[in-house]
Amino acid sequence: MDAVSRRDFLAGSALLLTARSYSRIVGANDRIQIGQIGCGHRAAGHRQMLKMSAQTDPNFDLRSVCDLWSLNRERAADDAKRLFGQRPKTYQYSEEMLADAGLDAVMIGTGDHQHARILAEVVRAGKDCYCEKPMANTLEDAKLAREAVLASQQVVQMGSQWLSCPYQQRVRDIIRSGTLGKVVSISQRWNYNGPRWHVPKDDNVAAIRERDTDWKRWLLGRSDRPFDPQVYFEFRIFKEFSGGITDQWYSHGCGLAHFYLDTFIPDDTVSNGGIFAWHDVRENPDTFHCVSTFARNEVLYDYSTTFGNAYGDYTVIRGTRGTLYSPGGEGSPQWWLASEPRSAWGSNVVFDSGSRAARPQPVLLPGHTEPPPVKQDDNLKAHTDNWLACMRSRQRPNGSIDTGFAHAVAVIMATRSYREGRKMYWDRQREEIVERPPVADTSALR
Repeated sequence: MDAVSRRDFLAGSALLLTARSYSRIVGANDRIQIGQIGCGHRAAGHRQMLKMSAQTDPNFDLRSVCDLWSLNRERAADDAKRLFGQRPKTYQYSEEMLADAGLDAVMIGTGDHQHARILAEVVRAGKDCYCEKPMANTLEDAKLAREAVLASQQVVQMGSQWLSCPYQQRVRDIIRSGTLGKVVSISQRWNYNGPRWHVPKDDNVAAIRERDTDWKRWLLGRSDRPFDPQVYFEFRIFKEFSGGITDQWYSHGCGLAHFYLDTFIPDDTVSNGGIFAWHDVRENPDTFHCVSTFARNEVLYDYSTTFGNAYGDYTVIRGTRGTLYSPGGEGSPQWWLASEPRSAWGSNVVFDSGSRAARPQPVLLPGHTEPPPVKQDDNLKAHTDNWLACMRSRQRPNGSIDTGFAHAVAVIMATRSYREGRKMYWDRQREEIVERPPVADTSALR
């Protein structure tokens, strides 16, 4: 961490210790007091999720918002008043907000490189937390955040919202039931056609002034550099702050693969790609592909994204007796199940659309007769519902710290493989990413 950021955090430590001494555990009937750290685009989505959750659990307040940039926090406060009827308190610095003894929980919607350290700061202050993904994009930060959460009594929900989607849960149930037989591969293709995360004439880039924020604090341990509004808002395309596709989309993809397979972290990953469609200021690839193996599950997992063509999104889960297929992109709730007849030796097998057994059937929830749409909104009410319920019950949420650590490690492996041009391995005993296959480990998957 650079000297300025370290000094800022140490200066706030007394405030955090005071906050911890006054922290309380949320009770079943308590009115939960929630704050936001980071007030950009994703934080606006968090407020929408809370607004929807208020339809079934209105017993909470959006008490405060915090952002380094003055305009962002004022916009967020105005939006919160519009949605919830009262204007929250505003803060520039997280330690000031966390010193509020009346605050119960925090939603983190900052830059990718800031998530882990702020998560650690939040739980050490005795607050529950909803933390956007990726949980971390360095292994050091991933371990720091996990250690802080496990040492606390706080309920932490990662922003991997699809883990709360009932259709994704139904898919996992089908896999667990053995309907697919032995699962052998998972393939995901999630695409987009456009210069994702780069806006040539971004109003925010034009509006911000260094005096209205704290650039040194925003860097939070990354190398010092002159104030750069484009990096500030488009951090996803700059490699010191994000992996881009890996941090933003692959984190969802590998998180779902872990979820479907009841496992954590691939044993190895190899990645490729490049900047093939949008030769602008970006440093991270606009086209990316990685392949991983889960050795204990004996499953091959591959993921691909291009920002140069949006045709043909899908997820396919293949087993020896059946296939699950989704014709949509990230988080699509529409799934189809087809049986898989054994191929005849030496024959050219043709899919038999007339066979009732082979014809794909929609995956439906109880009481439903039609499949859902291919797409659904990122702002999934079920995920904030789960977080609110778990804060009251003190139970483990769907997107626990273990899921966050697992997707973070997978993301870091994929990013490093692409950047270093080599296959990366996860050493489960040492909990390190290594360049050669580790000694065989028979301990439980972490």
